[in-house]
Amino acid sequence: MNPSTAGARVLLDELVRLGVRELVLCPGSRSAPLAYAAHDLDAAGRLRLHVRVDERSAAFLALGLAKTSRRPAAVVTTSGTAVANLHPAVLEAHHGAVPLLLLTADRPPELRGVGANQATVQPGVFGDTVRLALELETPADPDRQAPAWRTAAARAVAAATGALGGAGTAGPVHLDLPYRDPLAPGALAVDPHPALAGRPDDAPWVTLAAPPAVLDGPGAPLVHDARTLVVVGELPTVEHRAAALAWADHHGAPVIAEPGPGTGRLVLPHGDRLLAATDWVGEHLPSRVVVVGRPTLGRAVPALTRTPGLRVEVVTSGEPGADGWADATHAAAAVHPFAALRTDGEGQEPTPFAREWLAAGEAVAAALAPTGDHLDGPAVARAVHEAVPDGAALFLGSSSVARDLGHGVARVRDAVEVVTSRGLAGIDGCVSTAVGLALSRSGPTVAVLGDLTFLHDANGLLVGPDEPRPDLTIVVVDDDGGSIFTTLEYGGDELAGPMRRLFTTPTGTDIEVLCAAHGVPATTATSAEQLSALVARPREGIRVVRVPVDGAARREAGRLARETVVAALGGRD
Repeated sequence: MNPSTAGARVLLDELVRLGVRELVLCPGSRSAPLAYAAHDLDAAGRLRLHVRVDERSAAFLALGLAKTSRRPAAVVTTSGTAVANLHPAVLEAHHGAVPLLLLTADRPPELRGVGANQATVQPGVFGDTVRLALELETPADPDRQAPAWRTAAARAVAAATGALGGAGTAGPVHLDLPYRDPLAPGALAVDPHPALAGRPDDAPWVTLAAPPAVLDGPGAPLVHDARTLVVVGELPTVEHRAAALAWADHHGAPVIAEPGPGTGRLVLPHGDRLLAATDWVGEHLPSRVVVVGRPTLGRAVPALTRTPGLRVEVVTSGEPGADGWADATHAAAAVHPFAALRTDGEGQEPTPFAREWLAAGEAVAAALAPTGDHLDGPAVARAVHEAVPDGAALFLGSSSVARDLGHGVARVRDAVEVVTSRGLAGIDGCVSTAVGLALSRSGPTVAVLGDLTFLHDANGLLVGPDEPRPDLTIVVVDDDGGSIFTTLEYGGDELAGPMRRLFTTPTGTDIEVLCAAHGVPATTATSAEQLSALVARPREGIRVVRVPVDGAARREAGRLARETVVAALGGRD
């Protein structure tokens, strides 16, 4: 076989031996050797191939495939601007510790800098946002080069999964793959070198250990403090979150947690709403706040950590350069490795301090209990959360929707896996990420997205007729623009003039017509009952449920909720 074909086949064969099962391919000429190799592996049932025409959406699809499965998914592109389109997903994977393999075909070195078409400098294009960046040698002598190709595959998977440093160090890896003509496979010859065929019995060239458990490694156990409040932010894996909640349960400490998988018995309902009652919080201050992960929703937690005299301690979930050191307010007095959350001996009941906070949480939950059937953002999140079947995944888009679940639901159901893309919290690629998440699971998946988030990745609906199709319902909270900006300082009356054009940016897009253009069934729900009935009935393929809401009312609704919480906790702010 020609050298380019050999190089692509050896590399992908070794990645499959190392556990890669999902590959997203974008069409192109320079990547033809990888395309043919992936097609053959798909036909043999060794991996599942997904073909997409938009590289940005393709990368987010791969990110979704890897996000909760924790198996590295690969995305293949041709050279040139195709590679640059991967960068948004690379950033999300970097900050979210998602194992992502970027296989970018390239012109050989002699065609760079000489005016060759679609040739640019691809090595290093992602900077320090990748865990590992390798430019493999241009295939020329497969007998000699095959061992290095297989070893490079092992290095890539080890870095992407955190096999040596732990799952908190997982992230994107870039393999730049230069190929010379001919790019199409020719007649096959007997492989003379054992590295071309790989080790017997589909064994990998290099055996990798599973990543260390999240609580493995050095680190003295975090000392007990009876007046500790735990904050659980964005964390890379379910295991990280479970360990944080288990530590709080063991020590009887109350928890303010962002939406995510798993719930602890001491998680406060509507935790960020409770923090808005600043007078009550000031009278019941903790002596210590332990921050696990990265708080990404709202300003209440950062404001709390700036309180004079309050001791803040951070528990890292990864490398400091990958946002493991989560201290955006520069208030931390101590930073601990994740192993500090190990627990020994019997747990204890909630402390008196915890009982005060739990009672306040119950009072807030009662005061904010829903009345009537009016649909706004939190009401949509609540209706979806209550209607999804057990075992379903609930994916939340960034911006308002990620906050709406915590505002609309007092406690997340244990039987529902809540998934967010809060690594960098962008609205990029959320449709594609949700598609990938759905394809990685056996049960139904429901995504709740704002209309701008949905429109920003409408190309995620482009799924060819021969491609695997997910069981995915996308609920679009349509307030015709970015209503989250109305809740910020830009939303005040004194700045109301340019608000609509500069921030909320309504588009007037007919979402049902857009979906029809892609062959995706769409309908509109105008009541919680309609929405619940649609969400409760899973179906094969993608469907969209549009829910119109009044975006202009979001700021006022937040103000009323804050007043309600303050009144429930004694009537003072």
